[in-house]
Amino acid sequence: MRLHPQVAASLVARPRLTQEQVPADPMAQLRATRAAMEAAIDQECGPPIPVDQVSDVDADGVPCRLYVPVPGAPVLLYLHGGGWTIGSVETVDRLCRRIADRSGCAVLSVDYRLAPEHPWPAALDDVETALAWLRRAAPGVDATRVAVGGDSAGGQLATVLARRHRDAGTPVAYQVLLYPAIDPSMSSESYREMSDYGLDPTAMALSWAMFLGDTGDPESPDVAPLAADLAGLPPTLILTAEYDVLRDEGERYGEALVAAGVPCVVTRYLGVNHGWARKLALFDAAGPAADQVAAGLRAALIA
Repeated sequence: MRLHPQVAASLVARPRLTQEQVPADPMAQLRATRAAMEAAIDQECGPPIPVDQVSDVDADGVPCRLYVPVPGAPVLLYLHGGGWTIGSVETVDRLCRRIADRSGCAVLSVDYRLAPEHPWPAALDDVETALAWLRRAAPGVDATRVAVGGDSAGGQLATVLARRHRDAGTPVAYQVLLYPAIDPSMSSESYREMSDYGLDPTAMALSWAMFLGDTGDPESPDVAPLAADLAGLPPTLILTAEYDVLRDEGERYGEALVAAGVPCVVTRYLGVNHGWARKLALFDAAGPAADQVAAGLRAALIA
């Protein structure tokens, strides 16, 4: 294993608060983390590439951003990462633009409610609402051809959404999961091997706790996708990162899908760490990852 020099440099340059700078109030600290993530967008993700139509829309009360590269395009419903507690449509804007541009598919990016202010099932309720609105009322797209996808926490929401719609008889055509967080037990070996490369077990445990709140059941298929019957789920693309605590659970989910008869491609990107795919200005591997997603969507929804 060899950490990519770009990743090593980003870890060294990563801003760290001194003990005196850390807010005593946990919510104040979380607000500061959210603000810092938003402030770093241009530096990490680069300039926005043009897409023919980009609009902020109201999906029955859920704020979303719709990217339409060509009229009548099929649609990817995209769910941002951030441990269910940080992130927004802004933090994945550059990634969504590139996917839309390279795939020819529209992207509906969902600004679901965040924990701990809105614990489970608020985020899942929001993405369900957004998908229902997309299929009923989204302008300028072909809502009969829909995929779901997301990164990290968004990957968890995406695959739960795909399974629920399989069960409801309204299946989606494809799913894309970028380093998904799908195992609340955090039992994978990668948690022990890869804890020094950005995302660490302490942060993930806190994210799961805030997301679940008092009502989320960590053994429920609506929380832990590996607990579900996976047969009949849509063809799936999973991208994982070599230096990521979530690596093993994403790959294990791919193996489980294949065992259930679901067509699945799993690609491990070497040398990179958690969250690399949206940071198009920092990591050479981010562009190929976005383009792999775009190619998968094009093959599933357009070809």
